Amino acid sequence: MRTSQLMERRADPQPQGMANRLRRRQRGVTIIELVIGLVVVSVLLALGIPSFKSWMINSQIRNASEAVLNGIQLARANAIQQNRLMVFDLRNGATPVNWRVYLDGNSASGPDIQKWTADEGAKNTVLTPGAGSGTIVTFNGLGQRVANSDGSAMLTQIGVTSSASSSAEIRSLNVVIGASGSIKMCDPDPVLVAHGDPRAC
Repeated sequence: MRTSQLMERRADPQPQGMANRLRRRQRGVTIIELVIGLVVVSVLLALGIPSFKSWMINSQIRNASEAVLNGIQLARANAIQQNRLMVFDLRNGATPVNWRVYLDGNSASGPDIQKWTADEGAKNTVLTPGAGSGTIVTFNGLGQRVANSDGSAMLTQIGVTSSASSSAEIRSLNVVIGASGSIKMCDPDPVLVAHGDPRAC
């Protein structure tokens, strides 16, 4: 009898007491550990959400600025390609804000070459023509900005900002159309302008 008990003890390298202690250690997390984990996650989210919101708004501003820039470039390229007057029409009073490119004279009846609305990735953006600037720009066959056939003021600059926030972290952008037809996107930040930064307007 003793020999069989000795053999069982030798076959089992861990005594029964140690196995019970290991089982007790392998339980789940305690309530205190869970609460500390939730507090850490909450603090990280509270710190990160404002930055994420600013990033989203700035992304929408950038999307709208690039869409406007691309639309104006499309109107200019089509004017050169077809050697006809081509119009970029900003409809900033509409909801949502939108623009369209069409052949001059086809404002009401003709087909649009391209349209864009702020619902396409720039929902909260506000597009504002510059001071004394109209909402229409016309390009001729040489790609130059020319007088609009309806006699309205020419669109020379578009300010792009957001209606969602006026925080200091929001970066507004401008799209500027030169007399020669050149188009650029720039940052109206006074600090950049004062330092002669190439991104400045």
